Amino acid sequence: MNLLVSKIIAYINLNKGEEDKAKVLVNVKSNISFRGSNLWILACAIVVASVGLNVNSTAVIIGAMLISPLMGPIIGAGFGLGIYDFELLKRSLKNLLVATIVGLVVSTIYFYISPFKETQPELLSRTSPNIYDIIIAFSGGLVGAIAITRVEKGNPIPGVAIATALMPPLCTAGYGVATGNFKFFFGAMYLYSINCIFICISTFFIVKFLSYPIKKQLDEKMQKKVQYFISSLLIIFILPSIYFAYQLFEEKKYKQQITVFTDREFANKGMTIVYQKTQFNKNPKILELGFLSKRFSDAEIKELNNSLKDYELNNTKLIIKQDTTDLKSDILNEINFNKSALSQKDITILNLKKQIKENYFDNTELLAEMKILFPNIDNISISNHVFNENTDSLKVVPVLVYKSKKDIEKAEKNKMMLWLQQRLSKKQIEIYRQN
Repeated sequence: MNLLVSKIIAYINLNKGEEDKAKVLVNVKSNISFRGSNLWILACAIVVASVGLNVNSTAVIIGAMLISPLMGPIIGAGFGLGIYDFELLKRSLKNLLVATIVGLVVSTIYFYISPFKETQPELLSRTSPNIYDIIIAFSGGLVGAIAITRVEKGNPIPGVAIATALMPPLCTAGYGVATGNFKFFFGAMYLYSINCIFICISTFFIVKFLSYPIKKQLDEKMQKKVQYFISSLLIIFILPSIYFAYQLFEEKKYKQQITVFTDREFANKGMTIVYQKTQFNKNPKILELGFLSKRFSDAEIKELNNSLKDYELNNTKLIIKQDTTDLKSDILNEINFNKSALSQKDITILNLKKQIKENYFDNTELLAEMKILFPNIDNISISNHVFNENTDSLKVVPVLVYKSKKDIEKAEKNKMMLWLQQRLSKKQIEIYRQN
């Protein structure tokens, strides 16, 4: 039994592979400052993240998170708190404040001058933090702190930067200031604060667990003050997040019940819904529906409203859009919104399809045509190949490899080249015979 416990402890032992503590502290302190290049990198990362949020591009946002140096002062604050180095804590918080102000100013300027101010899904997702954001920030902070204290840093640091997502909420707060939407500003700043504080607290726990040397011995009274401070921060940020998580759960449950209601009352009876909009945060909640051809009497609408309680859709008012002009306007608005909310996944799929189409040649069809024009050809294979023209550029050229009993004459090859250029709409083609 003792042997088994020893093996388990050996597997989970964080001291294995640990970097020298003095080296780690030097490295942490060197990444705190926001001056010179770090400040420029931060400003550029903020612009990149703002563009990503503006055009709803997940890939661009991820790129911004990877180049952002925001993690440095947060990790520094966690170390300062853990070893009771209040000078390090003070420097870290000061630099984090500078970085936050720079981030807000740059993102506000960008969104103010940007001609596109539509609220994209990537922006909306950063305005309603919940308990899951705390779990992500705390777990990401643990991973980041563990990675920093290793001899082999490995791949976790970029992953932590992406998972904890410090940049997007800061840029969303700038969007809120630029558009005068302070609901966005406070929601995004709350999420940003959650990420910063829980990364810092998780770092504090790792520093304590690894027994980093304390710089300044504190008396029992001061230690209790530090503990009360951390506990207060946890309560202040966890309780509202639990409420937001509960609201999110209730909204999802509510939308599931709406699906059941619309399926049973309309879809299963052959009625086609062409417009549907839910306003969950209204009091009472609003469910708007529009139909392709069905028209309802006042008595039928009243009966449907009464049946909402049977589907646990309490405190809900059903509004059926029957005015064709209003309905048409609402449908067009919904279509335009859905177009603007086209996901990065769909864009990636379209780009991949385009790339596949550009690199596809129907060898079977081409061979059938070539055998009529060039009877000596037995088989062919054609595909795009990339050639280095020089160190700075690449050239994509279709290359045809043909198989024949004997090599074709030069005049015949030139004729084949001209035919292929016309047939494939390509300016340059390389032709080779398979030996």
